[in-house]
Amino acid sequence: MIASGVVFLDKPLGWSSRRAVNEVVRMFSIAGKKRIKAGHAGTLDPLATGMLPILLGEATRFAELGLHAEKRYTVTFDLSYQTDTLDCEGEVISRFDKQIEQQAFEAIIPSFMGEQQQVPPIYSAIRIDGKRAHAIARSGETVEMKARSITVHQLALIDFDFPRATLDVHCSKGTYIRSLARDIGESLGLGGCVTALRRTSTGGWPEAMMISLEVLQEQGEAVLLPLQHWLRDFEAYEIKQDEAKRFLNGQRIQLNTDMKGQVCVLSQGLLLGTGELKQGQHRMVLHPVRILPSAQKHFSSVQAI
Repeated sequence: MIASGVVFLDKPLGWSSRRAVNEVVRMFSIAGKKRIKAGHAGTLDPLATGMLPILLGEATRFAELGLHAEKRYTVTFDLSYQTDTLDCEGEVISRFDKQIEQQAFEAIIPSFMGEQQQVPPIYSAIRIDGKRAHAIARSGETVEMKARSITVHQLALIDFDFPRATLDVHCSKGTYIRSLARDIGESLGLGGCVTALRRTSTGGWPEAMMISLEVLQEQGEAVLLPLQHWLRDFEAYEIKQDEAKRFLNGQRIQLNTDMKGQVCVLSQGLLLGTGELKQGQHRMVLHPVRILPSAQKHFSSVQAI
């Protein structure tokens, strides 16, 4: 059976997110058979380490739950200089002789919390007229990045040893930590070049969930998180076998229930997919949203027997 589920990989330093996905695909693919489908739920730069959720098989249908989730990072940046990429892998474009005390740094932290407008780095994967911003920048063309709305829920100082500062950042999707470091530095009349970055959480999943490549190679499918666990924010809703066949055919089903909203749909303990319970004219109606092919195959074989 093709592997399906989620692994919270502790991405190694220097690896792109694509390389990490390709390595996991190699581990779980069977020689001579079609390569397993896989994808990640939120890019990490090669400079960054930490939580990279990689989804396998049918779980890839639900990658947006990670892409749209809140994130948490530990970031260290140097206030004495800045580069074109806003991290230590870029070319130095400015240096600063000014020095500040920890008290001055702590005083500006609250101003970077809450909802705000942030301009992403020009060296990013954002598309501009169909092209990646970093590709445009590397070609020598001018890149104009538009500000976007983000939210920083928590910003706590972990360590300060000028010119380096280390912060714990809890933020919304779409937040660029390199831009945050740049903006904090600029507010102080200094640089803000990221020298170390680690994602410690995606969507509230704890750091302890992360698995190293070595452990993944040793234990394989034993460390895969079942898809239903990845869908933990969806309430489970059990339907009858005859209703399951209709659901798997994409039909809406009228039900007697007080539940509403997005749900995981199960029948006899088998995950069928996700749906949404909405108020109908007389009763709640279950609308199929995503249907799992494995469930369709299962019920087809049962029906054939």
